[in-house]
Amino acid sequence: MIKDITLGQFFPGQSVIHRLDPRMKLILMILFIVGTFLAKAALSFVLCVLFTLFLILISGIRLSVIIKGLKPIVFVILLTAFFNLFLIKGEDAPLLELGFIKIYRDGIAYAVMIAVRIICIIAGTGVLLTYTTSPIALTDGLEQLLAPLKKLKLPVHDFSMMMTMALRFIPTLIEETDRIMNAQKARGADFSSGGLIKRAKALIPVMIPLFVSSFHRAEELAVAMECRCYRGDSGRTRMTKLKTSARDWISLAVMVAFCAGNVLINIFLPLLYVFD
Repeated sequence: MIKDITLGQFFPGQSVIHRLDPRMKLILMILFIVGTFLAKAALSFVLCVLFTLFLILISGIRLSVIIKGLKPIVFVILLTAFFNLFLIKGEDAPLLELGFIKIYRDGIAYAVMIAVRIICIIAGTGVLLTYTTSPIALTDGLEQLLAPLKKLKLPVHDFSMMMTMALRFIPTLIEETDRIMNAQKARGADFSSGGLIKRAKALIPVMIPLFVSSFHRAEELAVAMECRCYRGDSGRTRMTKLKTSARDWISLAVMVAFCAGNVLINIFLPLLYVFD
């Protein structure tokens, strides 16, 4: 399960999404999340699924990679759908009634649509940002996008650097965790049997060396940055300057059309079900 976590990984490529300006990718990601939350009618959720598949197709990222990245959040998706299935009450008669447990048509619809929404957001944001954007480009894009906040004396560069470094080291920490767990299993540790409390106690021999290793990596990174005379944003120059092109504005127009499409479907084509 740990190896299935793909958050923070970058897959190099030459697709249209790979070549977009990182600043535009951040804007597109925000619009995509907004557009997905605007979906209420059943047909608008169909549009979200089709648009997410379209993004995956043009990104060149294999569908198996996307599915692999969704595996760690399957429990969250099922838990959310479960609560909506049993807690949402409809105006119609219940479809199934077992004692105090009642399942309504509206509850089933809510559960399905909540699951679809979470899957689309996770898959779409990964394709638009982390999977197709290098850490350096992401840092530059985030810093330049937040540049107006420098007038308020906010440490924009430090914030951008911390965010990017956190994403960059997620795969490294996942690999380190897997290595430590394999080493502990070779020594007889058991992480799969017993109750929740027993499993949590079994993770203590994993967490302690993981924290120690993380602090060592942080110290080594700080020393390396110091040796390269890193002084933050003061006097810093960039080898490449970010420039928007026609494909960036076309992508923005497509994303705005996606958001507008969901709104129009909710208004004029509220077929089957409306997610209030």
